[in-house]
Amino acid sequence: MIYGKMWTVVKPTVGIPIFIAAVAISSFCVHLAIVSNTTWVKAFLQGNAPMPASMAAAPMAAPMAAPAAKK
Repeated sequence: MIYGKMWTVVKPTVGIPIFIAAVAISSFCVHLAIVSNTTWVKAFLQGNAPMPASMAAAPMAAPMAAPAAKK
């Protein structure tokens, strides 16, 4: 173990809970930042279907005109 001597300074009953709490807090902060800074996560959590990439990138094209009838 690389940090085996660390437990001679910090008791495992103190160090392990602090480490787990630090991981949980940092994970919560990352998830909060993602939810706060994006628009698609909020829409996804509300149940809105994602828009296909082809529809999002290309503007709506005008409908094609019907072919002229031959006489």
